[in-house]
Amino acid sequence: MTALPGETPGTGGTDTPQDAVSPPDEAGAQEPTADADPASDAAGAAEVVDPASTEAAEPDAGAEAEAASTEGATETEAASADTEGASTDADTEAASTDAASPAPELSEAQAELAAQRELRERIEQRKAAKAAPIAAGAGLSGTAADLLAAVRAVESGEKTGSAFFASPAPAQAPRRPAPAAAQPPRTPVPQAAPAPRSASPETLEAVRAVLVEGGAPEALARPAVGALGEQAGELLRTDPWQLLAVPGVRPEQADGFARALLGADCGPDDGRRTAALVGWVLERAALQGHTALDAGDVRAALAERAVSDPDAAVREAVEEGVALLFQEGGDEEPEETEADADGTDEGGLAPDADTPREPVRVLLGLDRYALAEESLADGLARLVNTCEKAADWAEAAAAAPSPSAAELIRTTAAAGLVAHSGGEAARAEPAALIAAARGLGLRAFGAAHSEDGRLRLSAAIGDPDTAVTLSGLLSGAQGPGRDEDGALALDLLVVLDAPQLDVEGAAVLVEALADGARLVLSGDPGVLGSAGAGRVFADVLAARTCPQVVSRTPDPGPIGELVSGIGIGELNQVDAPGKEVVIVPVRDAGEAVHRTVQLVADSVPRAFSIPADETQVITVGHGGAAGTRVLNEALKQRLNPGPGRFGGFDPGDRVVHVPAPGRAVPGVVRSADAEGLHLDCGGVPVVVPQERVESSVRHGWALSAHQAAGMRWPAAVVVLPGDAAQGLSRPWVYTAFGRGERHLSVVHGVDQALPRAVEQVPAQERTTRLRPLLEALPTPDAAS
Repeated sequence: MTALPGETPGTGGTDTPQDAVSPPDEAGAQEPTADADPASDAAGAAEVVDPASTEAAEPDAGAEAEAASTEGATETEAASADTEGASTDADTEAASTDAASPAPELSEAQAELAAQRELRERIEQRKAAKAAPIAAGAGLSGTAADLLAAVRAVESGEKTGSAFFASPAPAQAPRRPAPAAAQPPRTPVPQAAPAPRSASPETLEAVRAVLVEGGAPEALARPAVGALGEQAGELLRTDPWQLLAVPGVRPEQADGFARALLGADCGPDDGRRTAALVGWVLERAALQGHTALDAGDVRAALAERAVSDPDAAVREAVEEGVALLFQEGGDEEPEETEADADGTDEGGLAPDADTPREPVRVLLGLDRYALAEESLADGLARLVNTCEKAADWAEAAAAAPSPSAAELIRTTAAAGLVAHSGGEAARAEPAALIAAARGLGLRAFGAAHSEDGRLRLSAAIGDPDTAVTLSGLLSGAQGPGRDEDGALALDLLVVLDAPQLDVEGAAVLVEALADGARLVLSGDPGVLGSAGAGRVFADVLAARTCPQVVSRTPDPGPIGELVSGIGIGELNQVDAPGKEVVIVPVRDAGEAVHRTVQLVADSVPRAFSIPADETQVITVGHGGAAGTRVLNEALKQRLNPGPGRFGGFDPGDRVVHVPAPGRAVPGVVRSADAEGLHLDCGGVPVVVPQERVESSVRHGWALSAHQAAGMRWPAAVVVLPGDAAQGLSRPWVYTAFGRGERHLSVVHGVDQALPRAVEQVPAQERTTRLRPLLEALPTPDAAS
C-alpha cells in the first residue's frame, strides 16, 4: 500500500504511525477492520439528531480561520506510479534467511558497562568542548543543521537568499532595535517549494545500475542518493542493506535486494544486516514519536527478523556507532572506595543488603535525536539562568484583560522560561503578554505552528508584524531577523501550539535565542503530539524546571463544554440550543461518506451560512472505506468536478501541501504551468515543481486529526465509520472535536467505541530522554 504526504507507510490507513516494531506496552491504534459496527443512536456525546431531521434542521454557527498542522512523519515517495505520498514500496521479494554468524563472548552486562564508559567519555568531551567558544548549533545534524547552516550563510553574505529558492527572495526588511509603529502588510511573494538536493546524472545512473542488478525498482535511485549521498551506488553494492535508509523500504525488500547481489554470501546474522536493522527499528520508532527505545524492544524486533543473537547484534551496532546506548535510573557506576573493597559501607552494612537499588533501564537511540535532546536541555537551562530576574512589569500586569493574563505577565517578568497551558480561549493570554511586553519597549514576538495560527494571533495582538510562523521565523522570511551574533533579534518569544514542537525543531529554535531572551511555551496538553520525534512540551511540564501558568479561562459554548469534558475523560451530553453540536448516526461506511458530502455541500451552508470551503472534514486515517482518500474523491466530485488535468488537480481544488516531513499546509489550486502547480496557501502564493506534485500535494477537503491539529475552521465534520474504532483515543477525539468553532457535526458509526476511547484510551506514551536531562540540570528558577 502506498502512502500519502503526511502519512507513514505501514499505518494501515490509521491516523497514528504504527509498525510491528512498536514497544509492546506502547502500541497505538491498529488497522481499522473492514467490518462496520452498527450505528448507535447517540453514544451520549451531544444532542442526537435523527438522520431525517438532520436534513431539515441542521447545525448552527461557525469557527475561526483555517490552519495547518501535521499528521505523522512523512516519507519520500519512490516506486509505484499511483503513490500519493512520500513512501516507497520496493518491488522486491521477501528474503528467506539462513546461516548464522558467531556471537561475541561478552556478557550483556559487560557490554552495557563498556558502552556506558565510552558514552560518558564522549559526553565529557562534549562538556569540555562547551567551555570554549563554539558556534551555536554545532551539536545538531540532519535537516535541523542544514536549515541553520543555510540561515547563517545568508546572514554572513556567503550566499544570497535566492541560492536556496527557485524564485528570488524578497528584500530583507531592516532590523529594528525596538518596536516601531505598525507597518502595512508585506505583499506576498510567490514561494518555491523546497526541492530535494540535485544529484548528478552519473550518480543516478550508477545507482540505477545497482538497483536493477539487485531487482529493485529504478525509481528508488533518486531517494537513495538523497539518503546515502553521492556514494550511494558504491555503498549499496558493498552493503545492500543500506537500502533500508531509503524511506519506505522494508527489511524483507532489503533482504531480497541483498540476496540478489551477494548470493550465498549473505545471511540473517550478517553484521551489515543486523546493524542496518537496528537503525531501521530506531527510525521506525522515531516515526511514532520516540527519541529512544528500550533495548529489550530492539532485541525483540531483531528476533522477529530472524536474527539468532539479538544481544550480539545490539552490541555490534553500538560499537559501530549505529546507535547510542543510555541508561535511566540507578547509579551510573559509582567509584569504588576503601569501604567498598570490603563489601561494606560506612555503617558496616553490605550496600545491597537492605537498600534496594532502582532498576536500570537501558535505552538505545540515534545520535541525531540524542544530540538534539542534549542541545535542547542545555539551551533551556541557559535561558533559565541568564535572563533578568528583577524586571518590573507590575503596571502591565495590572492592565491585563484577565487574571490569567496578568499571572502570565508577572511570571514571565521573573523567569527566562515559562510553560503556559490552556485551551483555545487561553490563546488570548499570550497575545496580551506580547502586547504588554511591546508596550514596555521590548522586542516581543509570537510564533505559531501554522499560517492560520499566525493570522489568529496577529488579530488578537492587533499588530500583524508581531506574529510569525515558526518556519518563517527560523528561515528569516518573517520576524525580526538576526543580530550580529546570529541570534534572533528579540527579547521575548512566545511559541503557541507548543505540543506540535518536535525535539529537532525545538533545538534549532532554542539555539537561535540569545542569552537573556525570554521564551514562553504555550499550548494545550490535551491535543495530539508532534509529527516528529519527541514530546518537548510534555517533557518540560513533567520536569518542572520552570514556572508553569495554567489558564483559568474556559472555552465557551457547547463545543467548548464538550471538548473540556473529553479532556478529563468524560463524554458528556451538552445542551446545544442552536445545534452547535449535532450527532448524525450512520450504519456503515458508505452511508458515512454520503452523509459527510451532504453536510458539507448542503446542510451546513443552508443552516449556518457557512460555505463549503470553510468546513473541514476530519477522519481517523487515510485508508479504509471512509478515509481521507475516499472522502476527498467524493467531495471533489460534488464540490469541484474536473478531469484533474494538472497532475490530478484542477483549479479550485482544496489541497494540503507537505513541503517537508512533519508539515502540512492547506491551500487551494490556482493554476499550473511549466514552473509547476500554483497554490494559494492562506494568502501566500506557493509554486510546487512538477516533479514534486505527486509526492507532496494531495486533496484536502478531508484531513486526518494530526494534520488538522493547531488549526480551526468555522465548521468541522468529524467522520467516525465503524472500521475506525481501533484508531480512536482521547487525544484524537479531543483534537478532532475541537477544530470547529461555531459548529461540529459528528458522523457517528462506532457505537460505544467513542465513549470507551475517551474514558479508557489515553495518549500513547513516547520514550524520550529530555525529561531526565532537564531534571539533572541546575535550574534555580525551577517550579516547586
